[in-house]
Amino acid sequence: MRNFIRQLFRLLVNAIARVDANGYENLPKEGSFVIATNHLGILDAPIAFYALDYWDMFVLIGEKWEKVALFRWLGKYFNFIFIDRHNPDIKTLRKVISLMEKDNILVIAPEGTRSRTGSLIEAKPGVSYLASKLNRPIVPVAITGTEDKALFGNLKKLRRAHFTLTAGPAFTLPPLPRENRDEVMKQYTDEIMCHIASLLPESYRGFYAEHPRLKELLQQ
Repeated sequence: MRNFIRQLFRLLVNAIARVDANGYENLPKEGSFVIATNHLGILDAPIAFYALDYWDMFVLIGEKWEKVALFRWLGKYFNFIFIDRHNPDIKTLRKVISLMEKDNILVIAPEGTRSRTGSLIEAKPGVSYLASKLNRPIVPVAITGTEDKALFGNLKKLRRAHFTLTAGPAFTLPPLPRENRDEVMKQYTDEIMCHIASLLPESYRGFYAEHPRLKELLQQ
Protein backbone atom coordinates (compact mmCIF):
# COMPACT_ATOMS: atom_id res chain seq x y z
CA MET A 1 0.00 0.00 0.00
CA ARG A 2 2.82 2.40 0.85
CA ASN A 3 4.47 1.98 -2.55
CA PHE A 4 1.11 2.45 -4.26
CA ILE A 5 0.49 5.67 -2.31
CA ARG A 6 3.98 6.95 -3.15
CA GLN A 7 3.57 6.23 -6.87
CA LEU A 8 0.12 7.82 -6.86
CA PHE A 9 1.53 10.89 -5.13
CA ARG A 10 4.39 11.13 -7.63
CA LEU A 11 1.97 10.89 -10.54
CA LEU A 12 -0.13 13.66 -9.01
CA VAL A 13 2.87 15.93 -8.42
CA ASN A 14 4.23 15.28 -11.92
CA ALA A 15 0.83 16.17 -13.36
CA ILE A 16 0.75 19.56 -11.68
CA ALA A 17 4.43 20.51 -11.51
CA ARG A 18 7.90 20.04 -12.90
CA VAL A 19 10.21 19.15 -10.03
CA ASP A 20 13.96 19.75 -10.01
CA ALA A 21 15.76 18.12 -7.07
CA ASN A 22 19.44 18.84 -6.46
CA GLY A 23 22.09 18.11 -3.84
CA TYR A 24 21.62 14.39 -3.33
CA GLU A 25 25.37 14.13 -2.77
CA ASN A 26 24.93 16.08 0.49
CA LEU A 27 22.77 13.41 2.12
CA PRO A 28 24.63 11.25 4.68
CA LYS A 29 25.18 7.76 3.33
CA GLU A 30 24.40 6.03 6.62
CA GLY A 31 22.87 6.70 10.02
CA SER A 32 20.03 9.03 10.92
CA PHE A 33 19.96 12.74 10.17
CA VAL A 34 17.64 15.74 10.20
CA ILE A 35 16.26 17.43 7.07
CA ALA A 36 15.41 21.08 7.80
CA THR A 37 13.34 22.94 5.20
CA ASN A 38 11.52 26.18 4.64
CA HIS A 39 7.72 25.95 4.54
CA LEU A 40 5.68 27.52 1.74
CA GLY A 41 2.67 25.33 1.03
CA ILE A 42 0.61 22.26 1.86
CA LEU A 43 2.71 20.01 -0.40
CA ASP A 44 5.92 20.68 1.52
CA ALA A 45 5.25 18.00 4.14
CA PRO A 46 5.00 14.96 1.83
CA ILE A 47 7.34 16.29 -0.90
CA ALA A 48 10.31 14.52 0.75
CA PHE A 49 8.66 11.21 -0.10
CA TYR A 50 8.51 12.33 -3.73
CA ALA A 51 12.20 13.17 -3.86
CA LEU A 52 13.61 10.33 -1.73
CA ASP A 53 13.10 6.57 -1.81
CA TYR A 54 13.22 6.27 1.98
CA TRP A 55 10.48 4.90 4.18
CA ASP A 56 12.41 5.55 7.38
CA MET A 57 11.52 9.25 7.31
CA PHE A 58 9.01 10.89 9.60
CA VAL A 59 7.62 14.40 9.37
CA LEU A 60 6.57 16.75 12.17
CA ILE A 61 3.20 18.31 11.31
CA GLY A 62 1.25 21.01 13.17
CA GLU A 63 -1.46 19.51 15.36
CA LYS A 64 -4.23 21.42 13.57
CA TRP A 65 -3.81 19.17 10.51
CA GLU A 66 -4.71 16.10 12.57
CA LYS A 67 -8.32 17.32 12.38
CA VAL A 68 -8.25 17.00 8.57
CA ALA A 69 -9.21 13.47 7.49
CA LEU A 70 -6.95 13.53 4.40
CA PHE A 71 -3.88 14.40 6.49
CA ARG A 72 -4.72 11.75 9.10
CA TRP A 73 -4.95 9.18 6.30
CA LEU A 74 -1.75 10.34 4.60
CA GLY A 75 -0.05 10.41 7.98
CA LYS A 76 -0.40 6.65 8.30
CA TYR A 77 1.69 6.15 5.17
CA PHE A 78 3.94 9.20 5.21
CA ASN A 79 4.88 8.88 8.89
CA PHE A 80 3.42 12.18 10.09
CA ILE A 81 3.82 13.04 13.77
CA PHE A 82 1.31 15.68 14.79
CA ILE A 83 2.80 18.08 17.30
CA ASP A 84 1.83 21.25 19.13
CA ARG A 85 4.47 23.50 17.60
CA HIS A 86 4.10 26.05 20.40
CA ASN A 87 4.16 23.61 23.33
CA PRO A 88 5.54 20.21 22.29
CA ASP A 89 4.79 17.60 24.93
CA ILE A 90 7.35 15.30 26.51
CA LYS A 91 5.67 12.16 25.12
CA THR A 92 6.03 13.40 21.53
CA LEU A 93 9.63 14.49 22.05
CA ARG A 94 10.49 11.10 23.50
CA LYS A 95 8.89 9.43 20.50
CA VAL A 96 11.00 11.55 18.12
CA ILE A 97 14.20 10.80 20.04
CA SER A 98 13.36 7.07 20.09
CA LEU A 99 12.81 7.04 16.31
CA MET A 100 16.11 8.82 15.71
CA GLU A 101 17.94 6.32 17.90
CA LYS A 102 16.62 3.66 15.49
CA ASP A 103 18.31 5.49 12.59
CA ASN A 104 15.17 7.11 11.17
CA ILE A 105 15.29 10.44 9.34
CA LEU A 106 13.47 13.48 10.73
CA VAL A 107 11.97 16.14 8.45
CA ILE A 108 11.29 19.47 10.15
CA ALA A 109 10.24 22.99 9.15
CA PRO A 110 11.70 25.36 11.77
CA GLU A 111 9.28 28.14 10.83
CA GLY A 112 6.50 26.02 12.29
CA THR A 113 3.88 27.22 9.82
CA ARG A 114 3.50 28.11 6.16
CA SER A 115 4.91 31.48 5.18
CA ARG A 116 2.14 33.76 3.96
CA THR A 117 4.67 36.09 2.36
CA GLY A 118 6.37 33.51 0.14
CA SER A 119 9.69 34.16 1.88
CA LEU A 120 11.30 33.03 5.13
CA ILE A 121 9.61 34.04 8.37
CA GLU A 122 11.18 33.95 11.83
CA ALA A 123 11.61 30.36 12.98
CA LYS A 124 10.56 28.82 16.30
CA PRO A 125 13.41 27.96 18.72
CA GLY A 126 11.89 24.61 19.71
CA VAL A 127 13.21 22.96 16.58
CA SER A 128 16.79 23.98 17.33
CA TYR A 129 16.37 22.50 20.82
CA LEU A 130 15.27 19.22 19.29
CA ALA A 131 18.02 19.25 16.65
CA SER A 132 20.76 19.85 19.23
CA LYS A 133 19.25 17.27 21.58
CA LEU A 134 19.35 14.62 18.84
CA ASN A 135 23.03 15.27 18.05
CA ARG A 136 22.57 14.31 14.39
CA PRO A 137 23.76 15.91 11.14
CA ILE A 138 21.37 18.54 9.82
CA VAL A 139 20.82 18.77 6.06
CA PRO A 140 19.34 22.14 4.99
CA VAL A 141 16.87 21.90 2.10
CA ALA A 142 15.50 24.92 0.25
CA ILE A 143 12.11 24.64 -1.45
CA THR A 144 10.75 27.05 -4.06
CA GLY A 145 7.58 27.13 -6.14
CA THR A 146 5.24 25.32 -3.71
CA GLU A 147 3.47 28.44 -2.46
CA ASP A 148 -0.25 27.66 -2.23
CA LYS A 149 -1.28 30.85 -4.05
CA ALA A 150 1.06 30.17 -6.98
CA LEU A 151 0.21 26.47 -7.09
CA PHE A 152 -3.56 26.94 -7.17
CA GLY A 153 -3.18 29.88 -9.55
CA ASN A 154 -1.35 27.63 -12.00
CA LEU A 155 -3.96 24.89 -11.57
CA LYS A 156 -6.74 27.31 -12.49
CA LYS A 157 -4.85 28.17 -15.67
CA LEU A 158 -4.15 24.47 -16.36
CA ARG A 159 -0.45 25.28 -16.19
CA ARG A 160 2.22 23.20 -14.43
CA ALA A 161 4.11 24.80 -11.56
CA HIS A 162 7.88 24.54 -11.12
CA PHE A 163 9.14 23.17 -7.80
CA THR A 164 12.80 23.12 -6.82
CA LEU A 165 14.35 21.18 -3.94
CA THR A 166 17.97 21.97 -3.14
CA ALA A 167 19.91 20.16 -0.40
CA GLY A 168 23.03 21.79 1.03
CA PRO A 169 25.99 20.36 2.94
CA ALA A 170 25.19 18.79 6.31
CA PHE A 171 26.29 20.48 9.53
CA THR A 172 25.94 19.80 13.25
CA LEU A 173 25.00 21.78 16.35
CA PRO A 174 26.82 21.41 19.69
CA PRO A 175 24.81 20.23 22.70
CA LEU A 176 22.95 23.02 24.46
CA PRO A 177 24.86 24.46 27.43
CA ARG A 178 23.25 24.63 30.84
CA GLU A 179 23.58 28.41 30.97
CA ASN A 180 22.08 31.00 28.60
CA ARG A 181 20.04 28.28 26.90
CA ASP A 182 17.46 30.66 25.42
CA GLU A 183 20.16 32.81 23.86
CA VAL A 184 22.01 29.79 22.47
CA MET A 185 18.78 28.27 21.12
CA LYS A 186 18.16 31.52 19.24
CA GLN A 187 21.68 31.28 17.78
CA TYR A 188 21.11 27.67 16.78
CA THR A 189 17.77 28.52 15.17
CA ASP A 190 19.39 31.33 13.18
CA GLU A 191 22.17 28.96 12.13
CA ILE A 192 19.68 26.45 10.72
CA MET A 193 17.64 29.13 8.96
CA CYS A 194 20.66 30.88 7.49
CA HIS A 195 21.87 27.61 6.00
CA ILE A 196 18.45 27.22 4.36
CA ALA A 197 18.46 30.87 3.25
CA SER A 198 21.87 30.46 1.62
CA LEU A 199 20.31 27.92 -0.79
CA LEU A 200 17.35 30.13 -1.68
CA PRO A 201 17.04 32.88 -4.29
CA GLU A 202 17.34 36.34 -2.74
CA SER A 203 13.59 37.03 -3.00
CA TYR A 204 12.87 34.04 -0.74
CA ARG A 205 15.24 34.93 2.11
CA GLY A 206 12.76 37.19 3.91
CA PHE A 207 13.38 37.61 7.65
CA TYR A 208 16.97 36.33 7.32
CA ALA A 209 17.97 38.34 4.24
CA GLU A 210 20.26 40.70 6.16
CA HIS A 211 21.44 38.30 8.85
CA PRO A 212 25.24 38.48 9.36
CA ARG A 213 25.51 34.68 9.47
CA LEU A 214 23.81 34.39 6.08
CA LYS A 215 26.32 36.83 4.62
CA GLU A 216 29.15 34.69 5.99
CA LEU A 217 27.69 31.56 4.43
CA LEU A 218 27.20 33.24 1.06
CA GLN A 219 30.83 34.30 1.03
CA GLN A 220 32.10 30.79 1.70
